[in-house]
Amino acid sequence: MRPISSNALTRALFRRRVFEEDNGPGVEEFKKVLEENFKLATGLNIEDFIPWVKALDVRGFVAKLKRLHRWYDDTLTKIIENHKTKAKIAIEGEAEGKDLLSVLLKLKETDVEKDEETDNKLTDTDIKALLSDFFNGGTGTTSTTVEWALVELIRHPDILAAVQKELDSIVGRSRLVSELDLHNAPVLQAIIKETFRLHPPLPLLIPHTASEACKVAGYHIPKATTLLVNVWTICRDPEVWSRPLEFDPSRFLPGGKNADVDLKGTHFELIPFGAGRRICIGLRLGLRMTTLLLASLVHGFDWALPDGLTPETLNMDVEFGLTLERSVPLVARPIPRLAHEAYEV
Repeated sequence: MRPISSNALTRALFRRRVFEEDNGPGVEEFKKVLEENFKLATGLNIEDFIPWVKALDVRGFVAKLKRLHRWYDDTLTKIIENHKTKAKIAIEGEAEGKDLLSVLLKLKETDVEKDEETDNKLTDTDIKALLSDFFNGGTGTTSTTVEWALVELIRHPDILAAVQKELDSIVGRSRLVSELDLHNAPVLQAIIKETFRLHPPLPLLIPHTASEACKVAGYHIPKATTLLVNVWTICRDPEVWSRPLEFDPSRFLPGGKNADVDLKGTHFELIPFGAGRRICIGLRLGLRMTTLLLASLVHGFDWALPDGLTPETLNMDVEFGLTLERSVPLVARPIPRLAHEAYEV
């Protein structure tokens, strides 16, 4: 899943595939950096709990992070310089078009033209930081969410059949699903919401810091306190959700008890992207990628498990960390269910 989500994300950001089928230049390096980035993000850093040994960098976390930072900085600098020399970027077999980086560079030029004296303008450093946030935050979370959704649909064949029927009525079986097909697909949207509820990709969200001392529910929170929001517990609270441990997308369908609940931070019982001013900057992009990828997988294929494995015996253990990933990755065989010409490129 991760190669697919990484390719989709980087094509939207700067029109480049990270994982190429022909193992193109830089692919192996991208893979290693991505894997190391997630290991460091989910690893235990002893200096966080014993501040007086921070300067010693006992486990080499700081050195590794600095090396990753230099790699990201050098790589994104090359990509930005390449964009600056080309008004439009074309990929073989695709029409020329704009990516996010092109839009940001154009915005930077506009800011300079409007006011050359102000310090409050977009810089290359700002652009690189924004692209890094999108890349680091959007690859693992998207792939993890889609994998959990697919696992739950395999375990609930009646729900899988319902969403396939819905997509067939919208798209048919002569072509693949597109983003324009997904504006009115309530079953699919309900499945996405239920997956985020039962398997939030970031169980504790991203750590925040209290900007000033305050009181919350009678508890004194000192200034600069690190705050963690346990959305995993919130989404499984029986006082908030009926049958919280069951995968039941119908709760979000029209007429359901939670039909009006959305994922955009306005309903605190379901905030996988956070809420308020610090809500995830990639919310819209992440939702679109997750929805389109899951729709493509369930509309284009039926799914068969390896011999000896049944939906009831699928391992559902989780590996807790920064992201909520499966302990045992899903292994399933896709079976084409559309007309042959739908898969022709």
